[in-house]
Amino acid sequence: MNSAKDDLTDLLKFLVIYQGRKTKKAAVRFESFKNHSVNLLMHRRGKFQRHVWHASMVGLASIGLVSSGIFGGNDIVATTFPGMIDQDPRLIETFDPNASGISLNTLIDMNTIVSDKPRSEIIEYEVKSGETVSQIAEKYQISSDTVKWANNLDNVNSVKPGDKLKILPLTGVAHTVKEGETLEGVAKKYSASSQAVLDFPFNNVPDDLKLKVGQVIIIPDGYPPEVKAPKRPQPQYLAKGPSSPAFSAPGGGNFVWPAGGEVSQYFAWYHPGIDIANRSAPGIVSSDGGTVVVAGWPDGYGYGNRVVIDHGNGYSSLYGHLSNIYVSVGEKISRGQVIGQMGSTGRSTGIHLHLEIRFKGIAVNPLGILK
Repeated sequence: MNSAKDDLTDLLKFLVIYQGRKTKKAAVRFESFKNHSVNLLMHRRGKFQRHVWHASMVGLASIGLVSSGIFGGNDIVATTFPGMIDQDPRLIETFDPNASGISLNTLIDMNTIVSDKPRSEIIEYEVKSGETVSQIAEKYQISSDTVKWANNLDNVNSVKPGDKLKILPLTGVAHTVKEGETLEGVAKKYSASSQAVLDFPFNNVPDDLKLKVGQVIIIPDGYPPEVKAPKRPQPQYLAKGPSSPAFSAPGGGNFVWPAGGEVSQYFAWYHPGIDIANRSAPGIVSSDGGTVVVAGWPDGYGYGNRVVIDHGNGYSSLYGHLSNIYVSVGEKISRGQVIGQMGSTGRSTGIHLHLEIRFKGIAVNPLGILK
């Protein structure tokens, strides 16, 4: 009898030890898979996120169909998911922390804002009765001209119910790459910024900036060659350099322009900052005082040589694509102190500064602060 009990005890101990080892191995494998997945998704500013989004949506749709009872009863698939987040914060194109009625808490409260996730591809839309091109354009937050150009419409009033329209993911034009074309040449053809074409993540432009023949790329804010691009409204945003008067932001932030030049690219969900271009490659100063937390080129691509400063009041600022860096990690910096020189390192098509300002981790539009 005792022998049987001892055997049972030994068996239970063995099972416990065996299961513990299996669980530990599974945990180690899961952690390794998770880290690999994170590194893959972060590669080149989210190169693979489009595929992950598509796979995730297919998976969610499959789970919804199975769990809704649509195959075995009279239930219908719900049009919304419980607790569904209404807005992706990357879609907020501008944010002035001092604007009336806007607060950081409003940005963080995801259940009170309505929008869709960023769209990567050109979609097809069927015109409904009573709809106009301007209404469709407004629905997808693009310009009416964008719809007109993408569909070769001579007259925007000529659309009728049932017509199929191509809808671009943002205002601009689409271009199919031909033999011998370069990124710079395509951007110039459509009176657009080559840096904006490079920065749009779903264009998947490689680090060597070589375009693939047959590839369809989106030209943000571009114009067809036969359409004369209008001049930007004057006065244009011009960085006044470090002599600009400081502007007080919430949390005690006081920010000055880090360099003189022209704002060549604006804040967008895929571009969480502004670009200041100046061919003379001037020195870059810190927009506010603080402590250097990054100084160098830690990942070999992306922002290139950069400096990141923690201002100690919830704000941080990033200065990217520098040709030279004059500060080191841990160094205390004062407002207006020279920290580097404008350049074109990393994923860059020309000499410029990429400036980001974040408040409590959320990217804000520097044009709402640098005044």
